[in-house]
Amino acid sequence: MLAIIQTGIAPLMTQPTAACECADEALYGMRVSVMERAGDWVRVRTHYGYDGWVNAAYLMEHEGRVAAFDAAEKRVVLRPFIDLMHEPKVQSWPLCSVPRGAVLAVTGKESERHWVQVMLCDGRLAWTRGTNLGPYLTSWKKEDEAALRRIFVDNAMAYLGTQYRWGGKTPLGIDCSGLCSMAYLMAGVVIHRDASIQPEFCMHKIDYKDIQMGDLMFFPGHVAMYIEDGRFIHSTSHVGDEGVVLATLDPHDPACRKDLLETMKYCGSIF
Repeated sequence: MLAIIQTGIAPLMTQPTAACECADEALYGMRVSVMERAGDWVRVRTHYGYDGWVNAAYLMEHEGRVAAFDAAEKRVVLRPFIDLMHEPKVQSWPLCSVPRGAVLAVTGKESERHWVQVMLCDGRLAWTRGTNLGPYLTSWKKEDEAALRRIFVDNAMAYLGTQYRWGGKTPLGIDCSGLCSMAYLMAGVVIHRDASIQPEFCMHKIDYKDIQMGDLMFFPGHVAMYIEDGRFIHSTSHVGDEGVVLATLDPHDPACRKDLLETMKYCGSIF
């Protein structure tokens, strides 16, 4: 059975209770498969292959509405957060607010000043500026390597300054693997959500000497994205250096994370 996330951010827990670790966050409009139920909790599998428990209140499970939303043309939110307005004007009021990475269904109707009508997963209609939205990408081509590498880095840089949040993946808070997986997902590439390479996904191991822009660097319980010239971007809980920041593995640079330099396990690339 399919369901749609109907809140801006839905925490995916490791167990069917709020008193446990948050494993991930599913975002508005994301499609999930219902796997199991336990009281008010539902175990779901996201479209990027991650399992977790979510409170049923965060799900739209009405078969007709899910089908209508699933069949509609989609766009993805590009800005950190946007309001979905009752009417196509700034003086209106928001029906809800959604984060970067949320998936919206567009109706094809537009208004003056670049307003675009969207259909919410509960069937209501709302409006947002078209400049807030980008294409919803679900595939990629290896032939686009140079462009994709730049897009991965640009997507990650959009979260620069965001606080660290365990299990997070929005501009309200994001963790290391959330940052890297979202940077890829926004470009239509599905990689493993956690800080490791799994055989069922498209990423494979490479040596650090072969690393290029947009490739990933893996450490014990941590992952970062390589930019160039030894610099990388990551989301860290390191004291005094928290959040999404730039750093380097160059031992001659004051910004060097020597602890990471000494513990790197391997690097990864999809190319």
